[in-house]
Order: sequence, then structure tokens, then C-alpha cells
Amino acid sequence: MRSLFFSLPPPFLLLVLLVLLSPWPVWAQAPATTFPSGPRGDPDCPEACACVPGGQANCSALALAAVPAGLSRRVSALLLDHNCLSALPPGAFVGAGALLRLDLRENGLRSVHMRAFWGLGALQYLDLSANQLEVLAPGTFAPLRALRTLSLAGNRLARLEPAALSALPLLRALNLQDNALTALTPGLLAGLPALDSLRLRGNPWACSCALRPLCTWLRRHPPPAAEAETLLCTSPRRLRLSPLTAFSDAAFSHCAKPLAPRDLAVIYVLGPASFLASLAACLALGSVITACRARSRRRTAARRPPRRPPDPDPDLEGSASPADPASPAAAAAQA
Repeated sequence: MRSLFFSLPPPFLLLVLLVLLSPWPVWAQAPATTFPSGPRGDPDCPEACACVPGGQANCSALALAAVPAGLSRRVSALLLDHNCLSALPPGAFVGAGALLRLDLRENGLRSVHMRAFWGLGALQYLDLSANQLEVLAPGTFAPLRALRTLSLAGNRLARLEPAALSALPLLRALNLQDNALTALTPGLLAGLPALDSLRLRGNPWACSCALRPLCTWLRRHPPPAAEAETLLCTSPRRLRLSPLTAFSDAAFSHCAKPLAPRDLAVIYVLGPASFLASLAACLALGSVITACRARSRRRTAARRPPRRPPDPDPDLEGSASPADPASPAAAAAQA
């Protein structure tokens, strides 16, 4: 045995000596690096998620049916992509007021409550792509005053109201590609003053007067050539496959210009007031006309002479009724 020990190669012999002289077995020592995950019961890491220093909570692909509990202000990035979140209820992210990045891709989301993002005033990046959203309630993104990037790509949106994207003064990038949009509602882009990147490919654009605001925005913010080549009309037939960037303002000369917000405000304020004033004037005029007619009838009746009784018929004066006690026939009958 001793001869066998000394016959080992020097490197191997050195390794065996280190193992035997070590005060603690090498195989019992903890590894120097471990998988970055939040320990069980850590209040700074959501349940079932893996957390790393810097505030990122990785909850991707865990088949979660709801937003995990335990969100704290120390979480700055929350990755919830590739889960099973079909709906976001009110206050879904309560406690995560310092969240800067939120990834909700590929969850099968069908509905987002208008108060789902309450409390996320610091959020700057939101990804809702590859879901099944068909409509967004007005004010859905109102709490996200600091939002700079929003992705709604790969959903089923056929219409996007300006109220759904209102109150986003810092939004710079908006991704709407691969939806069912035929036009953008007037006022949608005007309510996003900082927007300079708009992804639109993969939508069935209808080249009509409703597309005028979008074409005007595209002339002021030319998209990259690769993006511009994909923005094509699908209807009407005579304009099919025409690029949206090819339409000048003269192409919409036959369209009525939309009213400015100031004009709309005047109409909304003066419209009901003028209607009520017209109704009151009509009632007053009708009352005056009715009173004048009644007064005219009274005057006519006062000027008309009284009716005289009709003259007696001479033939009837000569013949007295037998029943009349003053007639001669009645006197003879009494005698």
C-alpha cells in the first residue's frame, strides 16, 4: 500500500494530501456562488420568484394565474411574462410603488381593469404584447405619468380611444403593430406630445378620411424605411397596397377638417344653453300669442250687440190652443 501511494503522479499526490489535511471535507463546503433567488419568507421578494440584487424579481414562466403577493418598494423590475394572467384586477400591483419596469408579455390577458395600475406612478416601461386584449377602458394608463415606453403589439385591438392613452406626457415609444386597427381615433396622437417612435406594421389600415391624423403625424415623424414599407392600405380596393407615407395633405382635401378642441368645447357649452334658451323663448312666445287671442275674443264679444228675441209668427197669434184657458174655445167648454 505504501509503495502504491508513492507511485502516484506528483499532481495527483498533492491533491490527495490537500484532501486529507483539510480541516473540513471539501464536499461538505457550501459553493461560493448560488442561484440568485429570494429566500423563502424574504419580504423583499415576491412569492415563488427569483430575485437578484438591484431589485429585479423574475417570475417568468411559472404558470401563475395571479400577480404574486409580497411586492415591495424594493422591487424595481418585475418580469411576469409567459404566465397565465387572464385578467388584472384593481390594485393588482399594490405595494410596488417604486416599480420601473413591468413585463406582462404572453399571458393570455383578456381584460385590464381601469385601476389595475394604480400606485405605479414611477413606472417607465410596460410591455403588454402578445396577449388577447380587444379593448382598453378610458383611464387605464392614467396613473402612469412617468411612462416612456408602452408595447401593445400582438393583441386584438380594433379601436383605441384617446382617453385610454391620455395623461402620458412623457411617452416616447408606442408599439401598436400586429393588431386589428383600421385607423387611429382623432386626438389620439395629439394627446401624446413627447411621442417620437410609433410601430404600426401588421394592421389592416383603411385609407379614408379617418386616416388623415395618422398620415399627418407620419410626415412630421418619418419612420425608418423598413417600417414605412410595411405600412400599406388594405382598403378600399383602388388604394390597396398604397403606402401610408405617400399620402400628402392634398389627398385629404375633400375631407372635412375636424373641429379643434376649443371649437368642440364651445359647442358642448353653448349647445345645451342655446337649446334651453330657444325652448324658453318658444314657450314665452306661445303664451303671448294665446293671451292675445283670448283678449281679442273678449273684445269682439263685448262689441257685438245683444240678440233680440225672434218676432212671433202672425199665423200662430190667431189660433189659440185649446188648452189655453184664455182662449174662446176654453171659455165655451167651461160654459
